[in-house]
Amino acid sequence: MHAHAPTKHAGICLRDLRSRQKESQLDLALRVGVSQRHLSCIETGKASASKDMLLALLEGLDAPLSERNETLVAAGYAPVFGNRPIDHRDMHTINEVIDLMLTAQHAAPAMVLDSQWNLVKFNPSFVRLLQLLEFDMAALQATPNVLLALTAPGGLATRLLNPAEVLGDVLRRAQREALHVPSLQAMLQHIPQSMFDTKQPQSFNNPTLVTRFKSTAGELRFISTFTSFGAPLDITAASLRIEHLFPADDATRKVFS
Repeated sequence: MHAHAPTKHAGICLRDLRSRQKESQLDLALRVGVSQRHLSCIETGKASASKDMLLALLEGLDAPLSERNETLVAAGYAPVFGNRPIDHRDMHTINEVIDLMLTAQHAAPAMVLDSQWNLVKFNPSFVRLLQLLEFDMAALQATPNVLLALTAPGGLATRLLNPAEVLGDVLRRAQREALHVPSLQAMLQHIPQSMFDTKQPQSFNNPTLVTRFKSTAGELRFISTFTSFGAPLDITAASLRIEHLFPADDATRKVFS
């Protein structure tokens, strides 16, 4: 059986990536060290780019590894980045690092998300948080997408004491990430437009945004951190990030101690 031919040539892939990021030909050409004319010829298919040139242009666009592979294939080159499932034997060390990070800070609810905000892993404190918020963990596991769980009717946003601030931060971040993840862009289109009518924090007295939940244990306050793998060479590894919700006051720390 013959493999399907690419539906578009590499130049169109580059042009689409560049347009999505609102990057001009001139800016990209200057960043990579190629003439704008040559870049234009590559995008229109009048000139072919070497594998190294394509990789340099894709690096200049900070393209996701999956789209780098797709562009290489469209140009007739073999993909260079792996795409191993999380349970693949080659991902053993990645999983060890993730599990260490989930358990090392046991008092902080933590979850692992992929590029589409799907829930990949979590720690016991994350389950404890959902219990205190009276949020159905089984429902989240059935549709394991944190962005949808947050914005769905009756979702996690209804447990927030500062929903406008937190939703504003979350949705702005998701919109930035969607520039690189078309499937995330499609998901955002199904979120009610009213949720995007958010605002910046009213107070800048804190050094970072504090997420405030109403729970059966009273108000819970957290600050968030995100961790990702440096210099990933695999699509799955590149997509993963670990979010920790660290207690921001003594009352919250006592609940999770």
